[in-house]
Amino acid sequence: MLPDDTRHKIENITSGAIIEGEPNHCSTIRNSLCSRFATSTTVKKDFESKAIFKEEQALLIEAYCTEHELWYKERPGEDLYLTRGGEAMVYLHPDHRHVIKLNDAIYYATWLEFFNSILLHNLIFENTSYNLLGFVKEEGTLYAALEQSFILSDAQVELDDIKKILEFNGFKNSRRNDYIHEQLGLILEDMHDENVIVNSETLFFIDSVFYTVTPTHSV
Repeated sequence: MLPDDTRHKIENITSGAIIEGEPNHCSTIRNSLCSRFATSTTVKKDFESKAIFKEEQALLIEAYCTEHELWYKERPGEDLYLTRGGEAMVYLHPDHRHVIKLNDAIYYATWLEFFNSILLHNLIFENTSYNLLGFVKEEGTLYAALEQSFILSDAQVELDDIKKILEFNGFKNSRRNDYIHEQLGLILEDMHDENVIVNSETLFFIDSVFYTVTPTHSV
């Protein structure tokens, strides 16, 4: 089960509260956006109508990058390119122990939703947590550069094993590979064998998409 401290931090994210005591760029940018924009609880509804907010948030992020020198200028060469996922281009880090993912937040109506999802991933799946390296802008598209441990699979992951560990932590299978945590107000999508891998009989959730919804009742 998720520890009480983790549940409390999750509740702060889903409620749109400012996160205290987390001196990192990811939390700082999220807090800044959170002070200006509401945290979504509608999950993909009115996606297109939120495009103007996403553009406004992108401008704020770009200003932050300029002020804090957070433009990522050490992008790996094409010789280290691994794959393109649904929302990210993936490169092998020069140290061969990490991957670097350039994510354009296409699955999210706003950049605030994206940052909430990253922070939720880091809380719930600590062994594959993301480190924000900075941002890249190419051909008018803004990308977050995220670093994550590089984990090789040594077996085929079983969907039932994914379901068991998520249910142990309070998530219910809502349909196919999607899950919901009603009490915490979380939706977790696409938990299939490309986004979860196994190594030494341990599951590693390497890609997640979290959305926030209104909790069914207080935690």
